[in-house]
Amino acid sequence: MNKIKSLITCSILVANFASASNKIDEKVASPADIIKNAPTSDWRKLNPENTLYLELVEGTVVIELNPELAPGHVDNIKLLAREGFYKNLNVYRFVEGFVAQGGDAKETRKPQVGKSAIKAEFYKITKSAQTITLVDDKDGYASRTGFLNGFTVAQNDDATKTWQTHCPGTFAMARGNSADSGGTEFYVALGAIRYLDHNITSFGRVISGMEYIQRLERQPKGDSDLAFKNYNVIKDVKVAADHLKDRPLVIDIMKTESESFKALIKARRNRPEDWFLATPNYTDICAVSVPMRQG
Repeated sequence: MNKIKSLITCSILVANFASASNKIDEKVASPADIIKNAPTSDWRKLNPENTLYLELVEGTVVIELNPELAPGHVDNIKLLAREGFYKNLNVYRFVEGFVAQGGDAKETRKPQVGKSAIKAEFYKITKSAQTITLVDDKDGYASRTGFLNGFTVAQNDDATKTWQTHCPGTFAMARGNSADSGGTEFYVALGAIRYLDHNITSFGRVISGMEYIQRLERQPKGDSDLAFKNYNVIKDVKVAADHLKDRPLVIDIMKTESESFKALIKARRNRPEDWFLATPNYTDICAVSVPMRQG
């Protein structure tokens, strides 16, 4: 019996060594080289109609909206932005490593065009399989994970249910106990909080300006109404399409269906740089960022 165990152990070691050798011999470009050498055809322009400017005192956060998976939420927040709903409100909740949440904490402002509550869009259901750029089929929260139009997504076994995952920078809509109670109170995920997947509507992601969110105050400086009024003020939320004359949108995003991005996923699984001694042949969906560049 011990000889059999030894033979099995030896076989496993040989197989693992062969697998490792194959991986080492395989030529994989570094993420930096992949991004640098990506052809123009592998990049796309941000759509200004689906881009928000979250204007904070600290700076402007650029957010790409996700109409493919949450069209109702995208339409509603654009209506709210265009009616000036968020002017001089606050990012009133900051939980380290969790979320930065903004909107009307005191619930005194009533939308004039947009809605204060809309139907949840936790996931999109399709009759046939939704094609994504696969990252992996090993995930604790879903059967498979990948990218769809630049957004991190997860799916069920047959790829007919697709939803945006909660990775750092995810833009989502806060809600109460009722699934359909969200509508105005948005948040930005500050960490990988995947346990919120399937429980709340994610409908965008931060493209640039995450550093301004990280600079926000964690607590108001005092208990007075004035202290709260001055706490993490939202100067405004704007739709980029309405301000192209004074603020041209010159941001390119790598297409997540492109060959360059597929190569980038491969490089993230096993980093080819000499510094890396251990290569796990795996990457988490939240560990693959979509490259962007400013023209």
